[in-house]
Amino acid sequence: MKINNSYLLGLYGGDANSIYSGGTGASGGGVKSQPTAPWSSSVADKQPTQSELLRKALSSNKFIDERANKLDLKTKNSYEYKTLFSLHTGLQLLESLALRGMEKGVTKAESAQLQKHFEAGLKEVSQYLATAGADVDTINLINGVSSTRSQGTTVVPRDNHAYQTGPLHKGSLSEPVEAFQGEVQFNITIRTSSGTQSIAIDLNEMGSTPRTMDAVIDHINGTLKTAGVETRFSRQDIPGEPRKMTVGDRTITLPASGNSWGLRVAGNSSETVGFQAVSSGTAVHVIQGSGPGGKNQALKFDPSGVGGSGIGETNWVDGRTNQSNLPDGISTVRASAATADGGMWIVADMTADAGGHTVRGQSDVVLMKLDSAGQVVVSRGLGAASNAAGYAISVSDDGRVAVAGSVTGGLIPGQNPTNAGLSDSFVSVFDANGVEQWTHSRGAKAADEATAVSFGADGKVYVSGRAQSAMPGTTATGGWDSYVQVFGETQSHSAAPIKGTSLGTTQFGTVGDDSVQAMTVDGDNLYTAGIENGSFVVRQFKIGQDGAPELLSTRNLGAAHNGEIAGIAVSDGKLVVSGATRNSGLNIGTVTRAHAGGSDAFVASLSTDLQASGDDRLTYYGTAGDDTAADVKIVDGEVWLTGTWDRARTAKDTDPSIAYLARIDPTTGAVDWNRTWTGDKQQAMPMALAVTSNGSSVLDKLGLPSGELVQDVSQKLVDATGLRAGDRFYVTNPNTNRKTAVTIDARDTLQTLATKIETASGRNLKVTVSTNRGEGPASEGDSRVLQGGGQYLTLTNADGRKGALISSGETGRDALAGLGLTAGYVGKGDDKRKTIGLELPSSLNLLNADSIIQARDFVQSALRSVREGYRAMSPTMLNANKGPVGAPSPYMQSQIANYQAALARLGG
Repeated sequence: MKINNSYLLGLYGGDANSIYSGGTGASGGGVKSQPTAPWSSSVADKQPTQSELLRKALSSNKFIDERANKLDLKTKNSYEYKTLFSLHTGLQLLESLALRGMEKGVTKAESAQLQKHFEAGLKEVSQYLATAGADVDTINLINGVSSTRSQGTTVVPRDNHAYQTGPLHKGSLSEPVEAFQGEVQFNITIRTSSGTQSIAIDLNEMGSTPRTMDAVIDHINGTLKTAGVETRFSRQDIPGEPRKMTVGDRTITLPASGNSWGLRVAGNSSETVGFQAVSSGTAVHVIQGSGPGGKNQALKFDPSGVGGSGIGETNWVDGRTNQSNLPDGISTVRASAATADGGMWIVADMTADAGGHTVRGQSDVVLMKLDSAGQVVVSRGLGAASNAAGYAISVSDDGRVAVAGSVTGGLIPGQNPTNAGLSDSFVSVFDANGVEQWTHSRGAKAADEATAVSFGADGKVYVSGRAQSAMPGTTATGGWDSYVQVFGETQSHSAAPIKGTSLGTTQFGTVGDDSVQAMTVDGDNLYTAGIENGSFVVRQFKIGQDGAPELLSTRNLGAAHNGEIAGIAVSDGKLVVSGATRNSGLNIGTVTRAHAGGSDAFVASLSTDLQASGDDRLTYYGTAGDDTAADVKIVDGEVWLTGTWDRARTAKDTDPSIAYLARIDPTTGAVDWNRTWTGDKQQAMPMALAVTSNGSSVLDKLGLPSGELVQDVSQKLVDATGLRAGDRFYVTNPNTNRKTAVTIDARDTLQTLATKIETASGRNLKVTVSTNRGEGPASEGDSRVLQGGGQYLTLTNADGRKGALISSGETGRDALAGLGLTAGYVGKGDDKRKTIGLELPSSLNLLNADSIIQARDFVQSALRSVREGYRAMSPTMLNANKGPVGAPSPYMQSQIANYQAALARLGG
């Protein structure tokens, strides 16, 4: 005889699930306590297939439809169940789009459609979660995560009065340090409120005393003490790092090779420290990548032969004085410019958090200043909401810095892009300390991007680029057109912010695709060089009284043959243009050095009026393989070129590559200095170049920078992070359920922002400014954020309070992402109301393979959270403190267990 298990257990108030897990009702039998969930196994035959979900996601304008979810049991919480089920359906539709995007054979057109519907669906689901989720009383349903503590990942650097060099000595401290030998003379400047004092340091004054690490430090400190200043030197212990070696397809980690020592310079708030060399020479900085997964590095060369310590450096080559790593998170560097103190500014793309900056969307642009020793001393994030790329940089005579590139999505709070899915040009101007002065972002109705930027002698900013439609006030000619736009600066009064105002735009080109790849301003002449309809074309413009450029002349240099322009400048009365090409017969004039084969770098010297002249010269530089011109700079009439050397035309990104640096006379074609080298993983890929006429000196041997140290850092969020005035997020007071906007203003610091958050939460949150004191040698390429320490926000519930809900701001002005904080509930939670977090960042998209995987993972995680919310709403879970609803006594539980055992023996 077979006994019905469900019938017997039903005598005790429900089935096994209802007794032990709250009675989901999905198993059929017993007392039904919840509506059947759409993902329940009991309705598996009614669940839509992935093909059906995808069809609906692509054909319907609605991802949320409460009427489509019929409940098979009415309860007092029916609205909450409908909300959960509606969210589940909407998330399933989003998931189907992501899963389709991962399949092979998806065309570009279909990918665009998937992204379009995913973007719309994500916005609809998120908005529904924010509105309908707030009305769910049984559980706390939020867009974000739930945690007892939330810490920001964006770090605001503190004032830093200490400087650490890279390793100078390895071995016994009783041994003389090689870097200290010979003529070592330099000056230490100490600037105070009463003036600047220059203190001469000459190691020859040590006489016969061996120049060990401690002896030299004692000598320097004695000289400083005699001068009556408080700044002092000390020895910095730099721990060795484990070494890695590749054997076949295996990577073996070897023990660290021992510690090394560097110098530490400690000042105070009243003394600003600087260093000046007695004599200096030309220095060349090269920013290079090291292939997929490798580190981006800053290399420094001294053609005169002064060398650095070489300790801790890899792939060293004669003439190189320094090597440092850029912060992780930087994907590429496309442009750089020298500074007056021997350092350089770089504009970089970052796809992950770097140097204390948090990426709000997929990618952002960061402006960094490296001192002459290769350390990052200033770092400023652009703060793009979605995607941004930096293509150009320029430094004015007074030290201002202009950066230009492209941005997709929001950048300036309150300004909506013409088309959120297309790129717009942007230009940002910073002062000499890296504090943003103004930013302009607005362009054509179709896609456009800024690819070159220059300061004029009149202080105006000139931007050039390309656009797929007419820029404001111009007419398009077809395909991608080139443009030049001029900006002036206005300020209503001394305390008012500086504004950049467009003074005019000139658009030009052919019926084909055109682009400007380099630009320079010389007096009242502006020159552009780029590719127009497949040919290298140089144009000369006259700058009028109003600053607007007027086209004067044009010269076609010949077919580009898949080449590119790397740079343009006026030097010694000649216009010098450089790039790379496969064309061995460019229309330029006398060839001083013949084309070697494949793709060669080239240097062209032209008349400034662009008229063909007998003085025109063309120099090719390369090998029989492929050679590139990643960047070019012209200093004192000489051309410096860097790129990759002699690669096979079929080479892949992962194949070995060799880098080169060469100095070429543009008139004679003579190559009077050159070096080649490789990098980590046998790959070296130069990206940008900067040349300073006074950047190399004996300071390089000591790891010390030239110029004043950056010791005082602005604590304003708009200066120290990618946040912009007007960015905001929301805090919900749990006592009143009131949602309050927390808005960033131009004067906000972490301290003032902490007060705003606590006030908005009704004092349910405790917000503290935590300190990361930071440490680590400069040789690791850490930014000053890590060396000097930094500050960030930490959120917890206030004493005796439960906490509060933090939610993101609108797309394009979300401050939460800029602070590195995660949306969600922060606090202890509610004993009777479980918090369920569905984390759906607004930056999710299907634009590339990595993004699709990320989107799928977030959506699938949100689906699991919805199911968790359903389980949390079961009567058993809601009454966990009181025991399950209708829970039998211990005696009855024992009897039920006995019956179950008997049923098992009977095969029931």
